[in-house]
Amino acid sequence: MADSIPAQKAPYPVDVEAGKVYFWCACGRSRTQPFCDGSHKDTGISPQQYRAEKSAPVYFCGCKASANKPLCDGTHKRL
Repeated sequence: MADSIPAQKAPYPVDVEAGKVYFWCACGRSRTQPFCDGSHKDTGISPQQYRAEKSAPVYFCGCKASANKPLCDGTHKRL
């Protein structure tokens, strides 16, 4: 299994829509950050599903090290 790589050391702000399902890139290799584009193939890492409970801005983790995945918890500040 490959390790996740940081896509960036900052969160990705995204306006999500209530009820919509998003697939967050957990491997860091996607070219469509913060969302999965299938680049995780053969890494042993799978994207994480996120279902928006309400329409609002959220901050998806960009460093891939958050303890609150797929959302940012500020871990990038300590990397």
